[in-house]
Amino acid sequence: MPTDVVMPQMGESIFEGTITKWLKKPGDKVQRDEPLFEISTDKVDAEIPAPATGILQEIKVSEGSTVQVNAVVGVIGEGNAASAAPAKAVAPTPAPAKAETPAPPPTPVASAPTVASNSDDDSSDVRSSPLVRKLAREHNVDLAKLSGTGTSGRVTKQDVLDFVERRTGTASVGTGIPASLPRAESRGPAERSSAAPAVIPGDLVPMSNMRKIIAQRMIESRRTSAHVHCMFEVDMTRIVNLRNKLKNGFEQRHGARLTFMPFFVRAAIIALQQYPIVNASLEGDSVRYHQHVNAGIAVALDWGLIVPVLKNADELNFLGLQRGITDLGERARSKKLMPADVEGATFTITNPGQFGAVFGLPIINQPNAAIMGVGGITKQPMVLTDKDGADSIAIRSVVHLTLGYDHRIIDGALADQFMVVVKKTLETWSEEVG
Repeated sequence: MPTDVVMPQMGESIFEGTITKWLKKPGDKVQRDEPLFEISTDKVDAEIPAPATGILQEIKVSEGSTVQVNAVVGVIGEGNAASAAPAKAVAPTPAPAKAETPAPPPTPVASAPTVASNSDDDSSDVRSSPLVRKLAREHNVDLAKLSGTGTSGRVTKQDVLDFVERRTGTASVGTGIPASLPRAESRGPAERSSAAPAVIPGDLVPMSNMRKIIAQRMIESRRTSAHVHCMFEVDMTRIVNLRNKLKNGFEQRHGARLTFMPFFVRAAIIALQQYPIVNASLEGDSVRYHQHVNAGIAVALDWGLIVPVLKNADELNFLGLQRGITDLGERARSKKLMPADVEGATFTITNPGQFGAVFGLPIINQPNAAIMGVGGITKQPMVLTDKDGADSIAIRSVVHLTLGYDHRIIDGALADQFMVVVKKTLETWSEEVG
């Protein structure tokens, strides 16, 4: 019997979803639990697995269409390519943005018109990701003719973009308008490139759903909170040396890279426990003091930004923080997050320093009262004073931390005192790393 493919319900508050990409076409063989199509809701992006093994006989809902949960979007059964039906056009309906959602959700950007090409069949066996193949179709590039620079000869996004530039003789110019993919192959959270996407100068590209929602929520946050920022310079030499000493053994023992983020999260937790107003939310004329620290960790994606939440972070030890941060980042980049993973943040940390920024002035992630921005760690000359009061100049590893806070409930003096605790914790780090 044929098996219906339905639009899943990704959470109790999710009632519809937009199909952004079919990963298979009618007539393709599919395996149960193999990614079949991608959806976007107002909470998260996700890859939806096939409910059965067989042949994708029919696509009932085309890409870009929004349908109610449990609606049948395709059919899997026994058969062959000749009996498979093409997708039926379904008029897209705009999904209403929900302003109360605390974290900008990841939504794939609008697809550029696909250029018909005879290269699809030739490129089907080339090692590449679905996003790379999509980019190749958009630019009418035959992947079979490219020499992949990725692992095991995999063709990367940069390979495609470089080929397009050589073919047109025109460098890709970033205009600030979202395109399908950024210019660089993403790697890890500390190695990702923030280079502008490749677009053709003069093009008018519609904003993606994700960009629209982010824009709306950033404006709402600016209108809601009385934003003020303070910045502190922190000597990270102790932690840099500690990480360099322990990172290889840490990864061998625990199977996870030792990054700087858990140090910042732990320092923030210690300060939040001393100054709970920074971990609070304003509800009308009252202040909600949260029992636990739910740390929102901003993750930059190829298609935008999302803030998954590490729940009850105050109950985790250092290893638990590192594992939780790594897990959220990996699931965000592979579209495995659930709506609950991006809800409930009480305090947010964002890391523009991974892309080289000295510091940032981030916008508060509603309904949080504050957000901490982590700048890049760089070597700088600093004046050091010994116990006898003698000064000397030394080369130290320095980071600039900024706190964006809502001045309606947090006073400047308190924000500074909070950051003093963060600074002291980092500069005198004594906690067991593992």
